[in-house]
Amino acid sequence: MLIFPPFYIYKCVIDPTKPILINRKQGKIPRPFTSMQTSPPPSKYLQEEDGLTQEEKTLLSSLPSEKGWVLTHLYQYQGFWHTTRNLQGVIACQLHFQAHDSDLLLVTTPKSGTTWLKAIMFTIMNRMRYPCSQHPLLTKNPHDLVPFLEIKLYIDNQIPDFTSFIDPRLFSTHLSYVSLPKSVKESNSKVVYLCRNPRDSFISHWHFANKLRPKTLGPLSLEEAFESFCRGVSLCGPFWDHVLGYWKESLESPHKVFFLKFEELKEQPTVHLRRLAEFMGYPFSQEEEREGMVDEILRLCSFDNLSNLEVNKSGKMPSGEEHKAFFRRGEVGDWVNYLTSEMVERLDSITEQKFHGSGLTF
Repeated sequence: MLIFPPFYIYKCVIDPTKPILINRKQGKIPRPFTSMQTSPPPSKYLQEEDGLTQEEKTLLSSLPSEKGWVLTHLYQYQGFWHTTRNLQGVIACQLHFQAHDSDLLLVTTPKSGTTWLKAIMFTIMNRMRYPCSQHPLLTKNPHDLVPFLEIKLYIDNQIPDFTSFIDPRLFSTHLSYVSLPKSVKESNSKVVYLCRNPRDSFISHWHFANKLRPKTLGPLSLEEAFESFCRGVSLCGPFWDHVLGYWKESLESPHKVFFLKFEELKEQPTVHLRRLAEFMGYPFSQEEEREGMVDEILRLCSFDNLSNLEVNKSGKMPSGEEHKAFFRRGEVGDWVNYLTSEMVERLDSITEQKFHGSGLTF
């Protein structure tokens, strides 16, 4: 025989899998158990306007906006497009980040090989501390080892505590040159800039957006994404303005800005790894060259090795993005599998027009 508590009984209404608690003494039926009906909150990167201050809402209302690739909106700030949450981080970073003369900053356009170069730069800097057989990259994602300024450290209006960071510090960002914190430009810190052919950059960005988009929005079509990209409306876009900003700085201040193309690094990895190490202030010694240190770093940081590590196949970022979303193919020329001849012609025409007279080609 079943014995119920004195004032409560379970009674199934319509759906026998969802019990409702009835208070017989009060004659009222409280709401059903929420634990059986509520869904988990969306990942942080999908929380578009949660926690905004009134000041931030006022700012957003004053900015140009366009339809986003992953979320509902992108907002144009200082000429470049950002999600709501990223924009919070951009402004907080600009207000509070104080660069050190010894800082190294990796700057990239989105989906241009950021994860790969983070791994390479971290390994170059720390090769005396960590042997490749016991390297942090074997158990940690490159984004954890080289944190983004605006996307991680200053996100949600955080002010990070840098007391645990050891000089020289290594950070990354997608910020355009005009949006860099003033202290970066005025200090002796160094910037490594990586970009990619706009054809492959667009395709990789489109794939990435569809991995992150909530299912309720449905997939983003190639045609819609292409139209937005050509108009300059993409995360941290316009692509061409972003690239040109750092290209010009690399010509004017080569001691400050090291400009690198993804395709060059793929084609001649050992050559550019040596150049990069030299610029960073960590040149390879003759002994390291003889012992094959350059090739060892390239093997550890290779796409095949990183993408097959368990941490990169199953882990997640604190904001909710799956680590595996950052590893797709890592190849040059994948655009041929997606772009029509008309798309290629239009994209090439924009690139030629934007880069005309700059000396930069792809």
